[in-house]
Amino acid sequence: MENIPYILEAVLQVEDDAITVINCEKKVLYWNDAAVGTYHIPKAKILGQPITDFFKEEDLMVLEVLRTKKAVKNIYHRPRKDKHVVINSMPIFNDEGDLIGAVSSERDITTIVRLNDNLEMTSRELDELRLQVNQVNGQSPFSKIKGNSAALLETIHIARKAAKTDATTLILGESGTGKEICARAIHEASHRADKPFIPVNCGAIPPALFESELFGYEAGSFTGASKEGRAGKIEMADGGTIFLDEIGELPLDMQVKLLRVLQENRIYRIGDSFGREVDVRVIAATNQNVLEMMEEKKFRQDLFYRLNVIQLTMPPLRQRQEDIPILTQIFLEQFAKKYQVPIPVIPNRTMQILLSYSWPGNVRELKNMMERLIILCEKPIM
Repeated sequence: MENIPYILEAVLQVEDDAITVINCEKKVLYWNDAAVGTYHIPKAKILGQPITDFFKEEDLMVLEVLRTKKAVKNIYHRPRKDKHVVINSMPIFNDEGDLIGAVSSERDITTIVRLNDNLEMTSRELDELRLQVNQVNGQSPFSKIKGNSAALLETIHIARKAAKTDATTLILGESGTGKEICARAIHEASHRADKPFIPVNCGAIPPALFESELFGYEAGSFTGASKEGRAGKIEMADGGTIFLDEIGELPLDMQVKLLRVLQENRIYRIGDSFGREVDVRVIAATNQNVLEMMEEKKFRQDLFYRLNVIQLTMPPLRQRQEDIPILTQIFLEQFAKKYQVPIPVIPNRTMQILLSYSWPGNVRELKNMMERLIILCEKPIM
């Protein structure tokens, strides 16, 4: 039992999250290696010193926990302008129930937030370029959905009708079938084409960030919030379209708030009790069985029926085999140009193998395979 302090020290040091312990005088009692790596403050410099010597008091959630004696869990937080974290913090009491300090555990998500912001900016620029190219070439946005199979043409036929309206649309289909391409085509063929198309992958957002990402926040609405506040993805799509991919991953509490947006055409930023009107067309997509999710109480029925005004199903590749030769040639030409090699010839025996395969990864799997063949093939005939 005498080894418990050493065991505890080892456990705290192996943790990837930054762990801080302060006493009631705000002095730092513990600062693990992850905290050093996150904030670049050596242990020798911060231990025993007031934490307010290194951070602004208003930016420290652990001090709020010390003041209120209430724990916080999975809260998005910005202890510095250049740092985004998800924080868990709780007060520490002794055996008599007296407050003796507070502990915080902070997971650095700065890279995730920055990548998301960069992706958002790049997506906007690409949307503008796509629109310009389509206008110059006179192409239909649906021409990007390649194939002539009856199943695909039926889906495109419904999607064209959907594009003429503002009706909320739900796109179903397995992973890799092209749900986002279809959503973009609907947007680009609509009267909203010159407005933003904002894609949101609900499966890629940490739960603690969902509300701020979708709805935004007001200035000073929480510790570390930007002084100017920030618009959420729905507000950024005002006038245009928001595409909620993997909608089945949306937490139940966020489903309630999204339903409110669809009902009222109004969003409420964190810290805003008045709300603001938005004009947004919603397209959602999922590869999950929504009916089963509703039976299991993982997806709200009222939200499903709000989203399911127009339903599209992107057919899997195994149900549109006649499109495989077309797609194969398109991808081979695309990657041959990219890697500056001759376009290889697909003999009939090879094509028969491609046609007999079930393609669980759908069009994405076929595309990846053609890129791999272009890179690895050393012969002009496969």
